[in-house]
Amino acid sequence: MKPAQPTRHEDKRLHALYDLGILDTGREDRFERIVRVAAYVSDCPVVAISLVDEDRQWFKAKRGLAVNQTGRSESICGHAIHQLEPFIIEDTLNDRRFDDNPLVTGPPNIRFYAGFPFSLDSEHLLGTLCVIDHKPRQLTDACERALSDLARIVEHELVMTQQNVLDPLTSVFNRRGFYREVTSYLTDEMVIEDQHTFAAL
Repeated sequence: MKPAQPTRHEDKRLHALYDLGILDTGREDRFERIVRVAAYVSDCPVVAISLVDEDRQWFKAKRGLAVNQTGRSESICGHAIHQLEPFIIEDTLNDRRFDDNPLVTGPPNIRFYAGFPFSLDSEHLLGTLCVIDHKPRQLTDACERALSDLARIVEHELVMTQQNVLDPLTSVFNRRGFYREVTSYLTDEMVIEDQHTFAAL
């Protein structure tokens, strides 16, 4: 097994992760919905939003997993956060980095893995939206694009958390978040109206 290694700028990455204050928090519908959609579009039995901490990966939302975290050294997500592109292993038993990994040889018996990294700044990757199967497989191009889009939605939710626009207890917009969203909506509507007016001239 090749253990997952720290990233190039690990201190900054961990600082960004800890600043979110999201580790070890409870279930939130906004993330659970993303996991449900990812499971549907990928047809994979295991899906998770994984945040890679200093010595563990912790699951903010999950489906098909009995645990809330695993060690970082054996996590495949720990490898995925070294690149911006999706990290896809079609058959872990044919990959020398993972063929004797305890998460492959034992529960959750990972044979297929696809991790879609997310960040707050396109540089320091905090974790992945990952889909897992117990048998080798491939993703279609359409499925890969859809999962990449879902990872961008995870990013959006984390950015809103970072900007303190969501109430941490209810996960709905606080006053600042409501004002920002309404302002953005009204601005977009004004742009569309101006475009229609210009087209009519």
